[in-house]
Amino acid sequence: MPQVKIGVIGGTGLYDVEGLTDIEEINIDTPFGKPSDSIITGRLEGVAVAFLPRHGRGHSIMPTEVPSRANIYALKSLGVEHIIAVNSVGSLKEGIKQGDLVISDQLIDRTKSRINTFFGEGIVAHIQFAEPFCRQLRKVLYKTAGDAGANAHSKGTYVVMEGPAFSTKAESHLHSSWGGDIIGMTALPEAKLAREAEICYAIIACATDYDVWHETEKEVGVEVILETMHRQEELCKHIIKLSIPEIAGAEGCKCSYALRGAIVTAPEAMPEETKKKLNLLIDKYIR
Repeated sequence: MPQVKIGVIGGTGLYDVEGLTDIEEINIDTPFGKPSDSIITGRLEGVAVAFLPRHGRGHSIMPTEVPSRANIYALKSLGVEHIIAVNSVGSLKEGIKQGDLVISDQLIDRTKSRINTFFGEGIVAHIQFAEPFCRQLRKVLYKTAGDAGANAHSKGTYVVMEGPAFSTKAESHLHSSWGGDIIGMTALPEAKLAREAEICYAIIACATDYDVWHETEKEVGVEVILETMHRQEELCKHIIKLSIPEIAGAEGCKCSYALRGAIVTAPEAMPEETKKKLNLLIDKYIR
């Protein structure tokens, strides 16, 4: 399989990356099942890139059902060290308007039906997650968003809800009162799994609506989200294209050793089957 350093995970409305050359479609099996779809690899701006549609081509996978462990593991197996993820979100603040982009820096987890770790089954690890997104990668995305002419926000707290239904008005007001800036369904468990896989991870969050707290705007619905995402699709692709060369030339950061000191299970106590399953992630720490 090709070795690729940069991965792109597309969300609602972003199912491909234009401009790829030397395209190859790869089907990967992982210890955690199959990814959302086959992974498309190629070269963008001369840099090897892997693209994966989070919900599958045709959008057949709802947020709770996204095989996030398989997705991140598959990208890791290709050699991916940086992931740019695109997410559609609702705005919880007047200052984040429809069509704005948010390079989120924080998360609040409101999911309840998802497996959010590679570990368990006899091996325990506790990663640091105070800063859930790679600071270095966020800086690149914010800069290139500005270069692309986007109205972008350099930070924002992303509330991740379970879905698939949208919020009630009471929930929307509650999330805003907590300090949430945007709300969506897909940044977790991706961000946690990417950290466990020692991959730099950051998102371009596209504000498609005002959730349901706003009294004067159109009520949130799929047609509103898709309409806004369609307008933002080319902009996101342009930002990704501008970001790739800068990411490729960046130095490593602390994301690349996130498991150092995080694994607490003694090597001799680790079940062989689980060690084999997690070998891609932990081998360098338990030799």
